[in-house]
Amino acid sequence: MGFRLSKIYTRTGDQGETGLGDGRRVPKDHPRIEAIGEVDALNSQLGLLLAGLEGLAHAMPTFQEVIDVLAPCQHRLFDLGGELAMPEYQALKGEEVERLEAAIDKWNDEVGPLENFILPGGSTLIAQAHVCRSLARSAERRCQHLNAVEPLAGVGLAYINRLSDLLFVAARIIARREGVPEILWQPAKKPD
Repeated sequence: MGFRLSKIYTRTGDQGETGLGDGRRVPKDHPRIEAIGEVDALNSQLGLLLAGLEGLAHAMPTFQEVIDVLAPCQHRLFDLGGELAMPEYQALKGEEVERLEAAIDKWNDEVGPLENFILPGGSTLIAQAHVCRSLARSAERRCQHLNAVEPLAGVGLAYINRLSDLLFVAARIIARREGVPEILWQPAKKPD
């Protein structure tokens, strides 16, 4: 991809439309743009999570594995954004979905089965992983909505679904490696 932005503002979107990579112009609230925006928001929050992990990796080397698994996801999310912006472009491969599944299985073995629903929190990193997880689910919903309007090719839907699963398990593995107990949901007491 040799195209690079040389000018940040173009004024072409001032009337509520934006351009896609294939030359089409669509409203800024088009399902495709909504999906791109949610993937971008997830990528930004994932960057924040990674920055927090990297800040602690020197003191807690066990975080390096988490970084090594999650850092490529930022690039793959950018690939997914490219696929959404240029419908004929296919960058994501099935091997990426398999890579996420392998990490999920490995980390799940380490943390063990859930005993109850868990709440986002316990530490800033755990909460941030859950923010990313919830944004991945939101991005997935937007992509599914787009898929209903304009069918999507490739593995993007599977990737974003698996990424949300990975981020859930990442929150649990971060808690374990930080030595922070997970916050278990306590249901409201039933009325007498």
